[in-house]
Amino acid sequence: MAEQHDMFDDIIEISKGVDALKNPFGGITDALLGTVDESKPHWNPADYKERPRVNCIPCLACKSEKSSCHACMDVCPVNAIEIEDGAIDVLDSCRKCGLCVAACPTEAFVSPRLQPKKVYDAVARAATAHETAYVTCTRALKRIPRENEVLVACVGDVTRETWFSILTDFPNVSVYLPLDICANCRNTCGEEMLGEAIGEAEEWAGRGMGLEVEPRDLKCNKRREYERKEFMDNVVRKTGLAVSKLTPATAALATVTQRLKDHTNKLKAIESTLSTACGTTTQRRRRVLTQSRELLLSTLRDHPELAGNIEVSTPVCDFEKCTACGECVRLCPTNACDLLGSGRFALEPAYCVGCGLCAEACEDHALTMESHDASDLVVPDPDAEQKRKDAERARAEAEK
Repeated sequence: MAEQHDMFDDIIEISKGVDALKNPFGGITDALLGTVDESKPHWNPADYKERPRVNCIPCLACKSEKSSCHACMDVCPVNAIEIEDGAIDVLDSCRKCGLCVAACPTEAFVSPRLQPKKVYDAVARAATAHETAYVTCTRALKRIPRENEVLVACVGDVTRETWFSILTDFPNVSVYLPLDICANCRNTCGEEMLGEAIGEAEEWAGRGMGLEVEPRDLKCNKRREYERKEFMDNVVRKTGLAVSKLTPATAALATVTQRLKDHTNKLKAIESTLSTACGTTTQRRRRVLTQSRELLLSTLRDHPELAGNIEVSTPVCDFEKCTACGECVRLCPTNACDLLGSGRFALEPAYCVGCGLCAEACEDHALTMESHDASDLVVPDPDAEQKRKDAERARAEAEK
């Protein structure tokens, strides 16, 4: 059902018209006179790219020579990554495409701009305020992005877990990728990585991702309720009047900042719950929760019914072959593996990224990687459980 147009919408439209009249010719006058406004941002693709930093500690190839993982080297389009003597070296020929960041299963490559949390927050900010949000790359857009456009160095830079969270929480997000734009791009694996990540995320979420291929189809329309609230906040800021009290619907609307804050609090709550329950191993090693895994766990907590769509791989131990040598525990990049007091192998699936290093390093072949659904990744919410118990108790008292 269409929302009714009211007086506030008329006022907003009038204010837009007044703003346009202040400078009716836009930048035409500046172009004719040859003047340049230095205060305006200029399009520079380099502003959206950065050289990744390296943390060798969780790198599988650095931890063990038995590791077959060279995902970062396989996706690098210019062979700018070298792994030797337990260290990673990123050469000066690096194109700053960021594909190594998305390919690394243990997040040994770090790019502040491409951190899964930051990508999710950028998309959430655009999708909450606008009718449609777009994720694209610098080569496809070729201009300064608008408020609802999220730019990454390459479309393959977003992990499948991040796409899954975005798909589940924001159905109004699309990818903008013109036809054949990747054909002549030097980031040869970017389109393939995008297809694999989105394809898997779509299977997990049970819905499809939108795709735009024509520049004219890119729209930048703010949501009606967000535009109303933005207008009211501006009136309050300039006049000091509590106008929002006159519009309860506007006053009750959660801001973008609040939504992002709530999501951050959910991630912290999951980390706190896991840390309290199993945050350290018996050797007092702190378990590591990657950002991609955090996003996955957060989404599954809100939508546990989707766990059956997700296939994960974890090690299973044959205790007749296991000699409790502890090699798997020593090499595990996230400390998900553990040996209990009796020397029995144990695993915390929430922290396991399925890299398979423990199985590769086991000389007795006691560990094998097996696939199963993600039902054991649904982290219980203590607060929600307590509220449910309180409600049942109150209901029982009322019945008495």
